[in-house]
Amino acid sequence: MTPGPAGTLDRDKLLTARLHAVRVRPYLAVALFALHVVESRRVPTMAVDRHWRCYVSPVFVDRTPVEELAGVWVHEVSHLLRDHHGRSDRVARERGLTGPGERLRMNIAADCEINDDVFGDGLARPEGTVEPGDLLLPEGQLMEDYLRQFRLGPRTRQLAWLDCGSGADGLQREWDLGPDGAHALSPQERDAVRFRVAQGITARPGNLPRSWRRWAEQAFHPPQPWRELLAAAVRSVVTAPGVGEDYTYGRQSRRSAGVPGVVLPALRRRPPRVCVVIDTSGSVSDAELGSALLEVAAIARAVGGRRDLVTVLPCDAAAEVVRPLCRIEDILLLGGGGTDLRAGFARALRDRPCPDVVVVLTDGQTPWPSSRPPCRTVVGLFPRATGWSEDDPDYVPDSPPEWARVVTIGSAPASR
Repeated sequence: MTPGPAGTLDRDKLLTARLHAVRVRPYLAVALFALHVVESRRVPTMAVDRHWRCYVSPVFVDRTPVEELAGVWVHEVSHLLRDHHGRSDRVARERGLTGPGERLRMNIAADCEINDDVFGDGLARPEGTVEPGDLLLPEGQLMEDYLRQFRLGPRTRQLAWLDCGSGADGLQREWDLGPDGAHALSPQERDAVRFRVAQGITARPGNLPRSWRRWAEQAFHPPQPWRELLAAAVRSVVTAPGVGEDYTYGRQSRRSAGVPGVVLPALRRRPPRVCVVIDTSGSVSDAELGSALLEVAAIARAVGGRRDLVTVLPCDAAAEVVRPLCRIEDILLLGGGGTDLRAGFARALRDRPCPDVVVVLTDGQTPWPSSRPPCRTVVGLFPRATGWSEDDPDYVPDSPPEWARVVTIGSAPASR
């Protein structure tokens, strides 16, 4: 293939590489063709923005084989399909991460999520690709999980050049054309691209990477307003004043300067511990239990992805064993009897250390504790017709107590 004039982008080579990517990953074709190419000498390789523009370095295209360019095409469009820019923005807000160094960490973590299984089977691995193993991290995890497990240091020094653009970490670059620039996809167009790619993935059972199958399943079940409200309710209580706060002598209080000779402890905020109590009584259907497991995963994300700080407690008339959240599929929802979530509250509050927040997922047909527990409480209610009970058609359950934050699951939410 004859290269273009010196200093100009060899579009023939670049688009040939895109055709190769489409041939080996046909389920990504809609997304690959949706990207608009923008020539830029300020990007080190190729980069994307959240508006589905792909910024390309002419020098990088000249020196990179077509087969590797195809891998870069797939890598960059994967950032956009997986909403890494939106997820990075959420993580930055929730964990207080600021500055270009933290965004570089997000870019590296997002690359680890993509690169552990995207190459092979006809798609060449580009030179300089970072994989989880390079940072001594396990494969198969999400960006949010990887982000907690490494810091910038000797193992990441060779990645200082890495820049996949604002489409990978949410931080706008100088070269970005922005929302008002040419060839930007609207939010509706972006959603349509993701939906069509998800359709293509679910229509091709077989040897697709597990991460893409997982992504497609989530794309077909987008967050509903009540789910967003439930997550917002959890975030509001875990970030409320007093939650997860304690004093420590490991850091001196600034007020010590006003009291010579006295060392005052500083107030430290630690990540909150959350216990999820799931109603497993006979009045809760299997479909609702399945929905409860999805909410457990969403709750873990709402508290910053710290699964090690989330426990799950099945409860009908008696509380089961409190289990740490490792994998959703390993949670056993035992029960099937009557309902008394007071036992669940009592068991959760006996745990040490005590949870800062209790989240209850129930149909509401239960007695409630008579007094306010010493922690914040969020109740997710499965909707029921008024007066319904499998034993007593005239039974009317008590409403959740005033001290609980309530979100109705599966319908227009009534939140307080």
